[in-house]
Amino acid sequence: MQKQSAGILLYRIKNKVLEVLLVHPGGPYWKNKDAGSWTIPKGEFTDQDDPLEEAKREFREELGFKFEGSVIKLSPIKQKGGKMVYAWASEGDIDPLKIKSNMFEIEWPPKSGKNQKFPEVDKAEWFEVKEAMQKINQAQLPFIDELIKKINREY
Repeated sequence: MQKQSAGILLYRIKNKVLEVLLVHPGGPYWKNKDAGSWTIPKGEFTDQDDPLEEAKREFREELGFKFEGSVIKLSPIKQKGGKMVYAWASEGDIDPLKIKSNMFEIEWPPKSGKNQKFPEVDKAEWFEVKEAMQKINQAQLPFIDELIKKINREY
């Protein structure tokens, strides 16, 4: 079965400038990676799940904030490896310094027999569009492009 995930692209207009909220994955693999490693807060779901409800749940789990607000449906994209990602944009504002992500556990270092816990998201930041386009996983770039078109906003 093809993997699929759903997420929310939060945006705001600050000082007449469009900004988007991106998250940086937690854990040792992503620790020293920056450009191309940021993403929208998202997570996997099954065919039995409602994608928008799963996007809202992932928003809460990865950021620690309950999602509230209206949404703009964005076109799904296919990431490397074939995973389909469904997204909705929503205007809002959260303080990235107050995020509280859920944790996951993996064996680390590999083959050490020791399990360690890491946050699923280790940080979130607001980025102006030009910087966001450098930071985001390039497969998710169409979400930002479509958001700009749908809200009819220059950056």
